[in-house]
Amino acid sequence: MKQSELFVKTLREAPKDEESANAKLLLRAGFVDKVMAGVYTFLPLGLRVMNKIETVIREEMNAIGGQEVLMPALQPKELWATTGRWESFEALYKVTSHFKDTQYALGPTHEEVVVPLAKKFIFSYKDLPFSVYQIQTKFRDEARPKSGLLRGREFKMKDLYSYHEGPEDLLKYYEIAKKAYSKLFKRLGLKSLVVEASGGTFSKYSHEFQVLSPSGEDVIYHCVKGDFAKNKEIIEPKLIAEIEQGKGVCPDCGGKLMSSTGIEVGNIFQLNTKYSDPFNLKYKDAEGNEKQVYMGCYGIGVSRLFGTIAEVFHDEKGLMWPEQVAPFKVHLIELNGASAKKLYAELLKLGVEVLYDDRDVSAGQKLNDADLIGLPYRAVVSPKTAKKIELKARNSNAVKLVDAKTLFRLLSKG
Repeated sequence: MKQSELFVKTLREAPKDEESANAKLLLRAGFVDKVMAGVYTFLPLGLRVMNKIETVIREEMNAIGGQEVLMPALQPKELWATTGRWESFEALYKVTSHFKDTQYALGPTHEEVVVPLAKKFIFSYKDLPFSVYQIQTKFRDEARPKSGLLRGREFKMKDLYSYHEGPEDLLKYYEIAKKAYSKLFKRLGLKSLVVEASGGTFSKYSHEFQVLSPSGEDVIYHCVKGDFAKNKEIIEPKLIAEIEQGKGVCPDCGGKLMSSTGIEVGNIFQLNTKYSDPFNLKYKDAEGNEKQVYMGCYGIGVSRLFGTIAEVFHDEKGLMWPEQVAPFKVHLIELNGASAKKLYAELLKLGVEVLYDDRDVSAGQKLNDADLIGLPYRAVVSPKTAKKIELKARNSNAVKLVDAKTLFRLLSKG
């Protein structure tokens, strides 16, 4: 992509009404545009990142048997009344038709749609287990949207729902999904903690996937050595006091417990019969007896993941995208009258994703913009390097002088 043709303009300064690093940097670098509080447009660079995140999510959900669907955002009031959440879901957007006195919900979640959908396909134990998922825009009437993409009123989410004969089969799939989530976040370059949290009205417990960050909203108590990690909401007050005094001991391994703040990027629940009950979702077992279907729910905040990666991977100069999700692999820059057109064409032939800065602007602006946008590699062509190219990784200060053949070899790997 030629940068002169890219629908992006970088900003020297972040908007004054943004406090979070992800919002400041994504706005300055031209990945998103703010429409209003909690609502953003994803520009070409940002959409490329989102698409790559979604590709990884789809691959991992398909690998555990998920089948992709796309459910409507506009949902009838009757479905929400059936579960009792029309009145109890505080963040629910309610829409009234101009033509009839009919009300609808803008979906903040999709249990009210996916369970009636499953009723049309589940009749027998032979129809179980199965799972469906979607990646879709959600709407929640947050009182105070904040932290850029980490908490918004309109956002993208992946939700998977699984259906089972009973609690044993549900738990088996739940553990498979848990492992898939850990693998997924690792592929995106994130270190996630599997954190035990409240199961609400669904079950005894649930699990959150938390990325530790000073900008996180959740307080996590976790072991420095092992797998013990719990959300503050389910920790005993006595243990909290011990941890805050530096005396907390892990009940699993005896290691030291500490507290951190985290960004929740995913959560999984054993819904059991919470939603199959009100919709009377049943199946017949091998003996012909009717039984309730058991369900699981597995969510990932896709746009929140986008914001989390920006929040975690940056420095004082700008963003630092992991290669797995970067909009382009290399930022090719020509300076002071040098031409990189031939290199650009050759890299494209090799299948390398290139952002080619062919703009007629100063060398300083090009280099500053390259740091701000944060692609994994920067390749600079200028008269001072003759036939050599300056190659630098965004997460390193080391600069290599390489010839074109070496550049092609290094960038075409993987």
